Amino acid sequence: MIDPDTRAAEWAADAEAEAAEEAEEMPLSLRLSIADALTLGNATCGFMAVYFTTTGILIPHLTGSTETGMARNSAATAVILMLCAAIFDLFDGIVARKLRSSPMGAELDNLSDLISFGLAPAYFVLVYGMVAVPDGAQQKVSAVAAVAVLLAVVLRLARFSCVTMKDGMFQGMPSPFGALTVVSIVLLELPFVPTLLAIIGVAWLMVSRVEYPKPRGVLAVAMLAWIVGAMGMLAAWAFDAPGGAFLLQTGCALQVVMGAVIPLFATARRVNTFRGNRRENREARAAQLR
Repeated sequence: MIDPDTRAAEWAADAEAEAAEEAEEMPLSLRLSIADALTLGNATCGFMAVYFTTTGILIPHLTGSTETGMARNSAATAVILMLCAAIFDLFDGIVARKLRSSPMGAELDNLSDLISFGLAPAYFVLVYGMVAVPDGAQQKVSAVAAVAVLLAVVLRLARFSCVTMKDGMFQGMPSPFGALTVVSIVLLELPFVPTLLAIIGVAWLMVSRVEYPKPRGVLAVAMLAWIVGAMGMLAAWAFDAPGGAFLLQTGCALQVVMGAVIPLFATARRVNTFRGNRRENREARAAQLR
């Protein structure tokens, strides 16, 4: 005679085994977490930014269209989509920490960032060189700058997966911040050489060892507010609202200034920390000699 408790235990074990097999056979879409869904939203926004850059800016230029309003609207839409990608990137990390992420979460995040903050801004720079720069040699140089942006993001994301940083800090300019800075430089419509040098400088900052704070707490709220404000500026410019062009130029200038100032503050902090440590070591040696 079989003990009822033993039979119940066997049934429970069989049920757990069947549940595990069903989980393994579960479709991919059902195994994605909420954080992963936000990450895929990031990738979708990046791809659509490339789409609007192509259909609204590049194709009209190649076909000889003189409609500037459509190009302006498409450029604004492409940049707004990159800003939306940055919002998705901000929230997928928060949601992953609060809830959970699938084992694919980190890989999905890197691949999505490559699309939205590597391919999309690099393609934006490439199209800028084809549309705004008449000289053929300068167009080729613009292509080199676009490749530099793309490779900088690739290297930055690869290093992020391999290097362990102290909590709350990034090494190198974060790719969303770098992408928005690159696009801001293009929208400022500066002369070709300053634009090129600034884009190369941002690409270098993304692979540099300069430390940047992670957007958490108050900083995350400030970043979200800045992105929403930038969307408003782009919308005003796209619809040719009074003062829209001035608002856009102001917002782009502030983005570029932040991209230049943050490394200076980070470098100054590292220098002060180094000097403080050296002073403490000198005082410690002097105390030992007494």
